Amino acid sequence: MACGSEEDHMALNFTKASYARSAGAARDFLRDGLPQFAFAGRSNVGKSSVINRLVNRKNLAYVGSSPGKTTQINYFLIDGGAYLVDLPGYGYAKVSQSEKERWAKLMETYFQEGADAITAGVLIVDIRHKPTENDRVMHDWFRQTGCPEIIVANKLDKLKKSQVEPALALIRETLELTEEDILVPFSAEKGTGKEELVGLLNKACER
Repeated sequence: MACGSEEDHMALNFTKASYARSAGAARDFLRDGLPQFAFAGRSNVGKSSVINRLVNRKNLAYVGSSPGKTTQINYFLIDGGAYLVDLPGYGYAKVSQSEKERWAKLMETYFQEGADAITAGVLIVDIRHKPTENDRVMHDWFRQTGCPEIIVANKLDKLKKSQVEPALALIRETLELTEEDILVPFSAEKGTGKEELVGLLNKACER
């Protein structure tokens, strides 16, 4: 599924990003044939910051003082040729049980009914910590879609250089990653890993 226009197959310019739609139910999912990059991560992992760094904007994806604000699936159009799909953050303890259940149902519906539209899945984890059980569940959901998955280990700037390799090894072990699986050390704060992630997403479009 090629990104961009049919004539040129040019790489997507991620700085050309605009809000397209929010979906709170399956009827609102976008299915217009354009590639979709689905971004997932727990509530305090810095998912919005990663997205904002990717598109070189301060506030395309909402960055709140408290996690758990994104309760719908948000679609952003990238360069007229693909969607960046911001999935609701998970695992935020202070949200009510009914809200958690609503989020879970929305996510399950997206993966059941919208999975065929996913071109690549991006799972954002915190490089400083062992991936949570929720991270493992999300990783399994992406695997079940059969689409390429990119694990982004955010908050690289918070570690000393000597801590990076052991931290990445723990993520690989916990998520049972193989040599083929892609793990990108990333810093939304500094921009480290941005070019690699953009390149991987464009490559996913060429499948």
